[in-house]
Amino acid sequence: MPSALRIILTTEEARTLLELSCADKVPRRTKQRAIALRLNAHGWNVAQIAKYLGWAQQTVRQTIKRWQCQGLGGLWEAPGRGKKRTWQQEDWQVVEKCLGQNRRSSARKLCQKLFEEQQIELETEQIRRLLKKRGGVRNVSATVQL
Repeated sequence: MPSALRIILTTEEARTLLELSCADKVPRRTKQRAIALRLNAHGWNVAQIAKYLGWAQQTVRQTIKRWQCQGLGGLWEAPGRGKKRTWQQEDWQVVEKCLGQNRRSSARKLCQKLFEEQQIELETEQIRRLLKKRGGVRNVSATVQL
């Protein structure tokens, strides 16, 4: 049977974890990790925390060990997670150049232009999302208007 993992929080750490678990702009996983650590500090064991959060017990153990090794920084996702971008800043400059030449361009035409000039293949929906995220776009459903 594995030994019991127990952490002891300082007043400052407890306050920080409480604020993290309630903050709006903090990712959900980070909030849950903060909650798991607070529960552990209040005497809950790994099995109880796992059942309460709907996690595997190993996930709770990893969260506690990450706290012990990395501290507050261990609550966030490590860099490099997820799919890498297929486009670069230079590719975006090609799109902006196309938009500068023609104030009304469809996302499909922008995709074609990007493929012809940079050999980058993006779907029209990806172009729409990028333009919307970049800002300044009013209607990105069928035609891109700046």
